[in-house]
Amino acid sequence: MKNHDVQSINLTTSTEKAFDYIANPFNLSKWTGAFKEADQESALLVTPNGELKIGLETKINKELGTIDWYMTMPDNSIGVAYSRVTAGPDNNAIYSFVLIAPPVPLEEVEGTLSAQIGQLKEELLLLQTILAD
Repeated sequence: MKNHDVQSINLTTSTEKAFDYIANPFNLSKWTGAFKEADQESALLVTPNGELKIGLETKINKELGTIDWYMTMPDNSIGVAYSRVTAGPDNNAIYSFVLIAPPVPLEEVEGTLSAQIGQLKEELLLLQTILAD
């Protein structure tokens, strides 16, 4: 059973601009479908079963280009998403994202992950459009 997915996209902008935009949790609602709103400590997720208020911690390292999100669900389970902004050979940004299966019962993981994989592809294309120089 697959429990993760890795996707990346070329961005026609600098690594600094891409990093600063992606690392700001207030921007999550602009390029993701899952986050209706987000700030430094919490987020409102849109799920198939309605909206869900969660704890949100964004851990960043600008030098390494890492942007990781730790999401605390109402039942105290933790969901994670790992990402990185790196420079490509043309000095434009490459954004890579590791999608981890959410903390749901095992029988739901594959269906949930499959849906999230498709959604992530759309989100990365939107991010590419937003950050186009």
